[in-house]
Amino acid sequence: MSGEVRLSRRRFLKYAAGTAGALVIGIGSAEALDRPPPVGLLGDAWAQVGSYLRVAADGRIYIGVRDPDNGEGTATSLARIIAEELDADWSRVIVEPLGLGIQAGNGEPRFTYGRQRSGDATSIPAAWADLRQAGALGRWLILQAAARRLGLPADQLHTENGVVIASDGRRLSYADLASAAASIDAPSTAPPLKATDAYRLIGQPAGDVDARAAVTGQLRYAGDDSIGDAVVAVLARCPYPGGSLDTADREAAGKIAGVYDVIDITPEQGQLAGTAVQVPSIAVLATDTWSALAGRAALKATWKQGPSVEPSAYTLEQKALELFGDEAGAAEPSTVRNDGDVAAARKKAARALEATYFQPWIAHATAETPNCVVRLDADTSITVIAATQSPRAAYAVVQRMTGFKPEQIDIQVPRGGGGFGRRLEQDYIAEAVAVALAKKADTVRNRPIKLLWTRDDDLAHDYYRPLAVHRLNASIDRKKAIVGWHQRMASPSMLVGRATPDSRLWQSELVPDALPAGLVPNFRSDWYPLESQLARGEWRGSPHVTPAFATESFIDEIAHSLKLNPLDFRLAMLGEGRQLPYNGRGGPLDTARLANVLKLAAEKIDWSRWLRSENGLGIACSYVFGAYVAHAIEVAPTADGIDIRRAVCVADVGRAINPLGLEAQLQGATMDALSTALNLAITVKDGKVQQTGFRDYPVSATQPLPYEVETVIVPSTAEPTGASVIGVPSAAPALANAVFRATAVRVRRLPLLRELSRLR
Repeated sequence: MSGEVRLSRRRFLKYAAGTAGALVIGIGSAEALDRPPPVGLLGDAWAQVGSYLRVAADGRIYIGVRDPDNGEGTATSLARIIAEELDADWSRVIVEPLGLGIQAGNGEPRFTYGRQRSGDATSIPAAWADLRQAGALGRWLILQAAARRLGLPADQLHTENGVVIASDGRRLSYADLASAAASIDAPSTAPPLKATDAYRLIGQPAGDVDARAAVTGQLRYAGDDSIGDAVVAVLARCPYPGGSLDTADREAAGKIAGVYDVIDITPEQGQLAGTAVQVPSIAVLATDTWSALAGRAALKATWKQGPSVEPSAYTLEQKALELFGDEAGAAEPSTVRNDGDVAAARKKAARALEATYFQPWIAHATAETPNCVVRLDADTSITVIAATQSPRAAYAVVQRMTGFKPEQIDIQVPRGGGGFGRRLEQDYIAEAVAVALAKKADTVRNRPIKLLWTRDDDLAHDYYRPLAVHRLNASIDRKKAIVGWHQRMASPSMLVGRATPDSRLWQSELVPDALPAGLVPNFRSDWYPLESQLARGEWRGSPHVTPAFATESFIDEIAHSLKLNPLDFRLAMLGEGRQLPYNGRGGPLDTARLANVLKLAAEKIDWSRWLRSENGLGIACSYVFGAYVAHAIEVAPTADGIDIRRAVCVADVGRAINPLGLEAQLQGATMDALSTALNLAITVKDGKVQQTGFRDYPVSATQPLPYEVETVIVPSTAEPTGASVIGVPSAAPALANAVFRATAVRVRRLPLLRELSRLR
């Protein structure tokens, strides 16, 4: 990532071991090793988990980062955790991405870096303990080496910015001590960690380690990578889920200048969703991208629909409404949570409210479309270069398709141009491996292949965030408090086809303990399955993001119907600070921390103007993977729509490792959420997706979006959480609530601008 050295994992290990005076540190895990690892890197039993570091003889400190970075700033934050405990000079640190760490053990793979996954804001909390221990071990070994060199007890030494300083003033750099430290045995107990009040890197703002390379155009993304004389491959894919090939002019494609081969690719049957080729396809292999695309166009492929036709959004929505209205009980939902007696509360209520909300299919539309490089060396080895968010999942796909042993598979993970959950799916890697296995022409048989997707490929064959319909009912008592809440949601589950029992398919759609659960005495949430053949998968903030729009909009509706200030109403619902049971990741839920981010967001946007402002103010909050987030939005009505004048995002993520990186994540997530809510929808007509590019899937970077997102990061010493998705769920409902105040139009269907235009 730093421009000085760029090495694959295997070459990096070899280079490190061969450098005189190098100190290499790792942490052993039960998964990777049954006994503590040696201090040195070499040895058949060596194993590491998390990132590792090498103190080189020239004073530079190399820190390897295990989790993929697709623009989240993961590499910077993980490296700074190690550097903090090591007490390293950050200006001398070089950060390097690690490919999949894998070794063979009795025929089974041993994953030497642990989980190696980015998604759901997990990288920081999952690495927090491991990486501090790695850094602390490095510092301890260096102190022991210094004690021997200086003839002083280690407790008379301290470290500071890459230097050991003795009580008598003598100083030794880490480079002076690296060789000696490498020969010292690790302690039987874990070295002590730094006191948090001694932190000088954690909690301080730092630029992304890739920033300079990115802004100067030198940063290499996955799409920039290649191997030797690789040929370019593009696929013509069946646009119909469950469809098949009708006709294709392979001869015409083969006559295009630069085209080497035309290959039929057939989906594997019986594989889990996201692990295999999605649909029947024809691969065109050529000398360059232009020739490959020209060859694909010359195919003039036509396709047939399968036995069942993918329904339109309207059809799915009507089915959802039928399920909600089934008083006879023929449609049995999955009851996700059931507290008290919702029906009894409704009968006793002084007032009852109901609203229905609609959300469309949503694509990821990552800045960099899927791509993958594969080099297959006969029956000896395979190298895969892809910006996957889950290298271990990629390994499983490659191993299944090739039958290779762990030591024959090399998964390299370069920087990716956005993930958002799309790169958790391995379909594009399966395609590339399938092409590599199938190529026959003499001109390409022994050459690597570089698979590329175009934007229309990306939009037509994504793993979409599912369409959803929500019906919410609230029972209000005479004191204007919610005493009953019934939430019904219908959607195609993301977990279909992923070996999940039918009884658990709701887990990708609803969170049982999501608020207002725990705040309302009679609470029930039900999920109804909708049938669809479209591929679907995780999207930024799932499963929080979809229900949050309905829940936070409905709370606002209730407040307005009761003629109450929506902020005060929310704070009254939260009540006195307390911890609520929360079985999802990040719990328990502290209502005082959630109330605090609401108050800070209101203060930042000057909520006192709420009733009298010419513009509309909206507010919403969410609890996502342990983080507390609130959004406040100011909207001005215009002749043809709205203009978002201000957007405020407040977050309490516990201890912020890199506040500057956190700020960037909150800003990017908020903009992404607003753009999606305003404009975006994937639509199906005649059985296939209609969107083919940004012209009909208009990801926005201009008006009506705000010029900036104002952020507030709450100071905290609590355990850190992740950041990459937390700024998404509460942004859309805050926007819709502001639009209502600005226009008196309650938007319950997304995308917002289209619906606002229809209702006005």
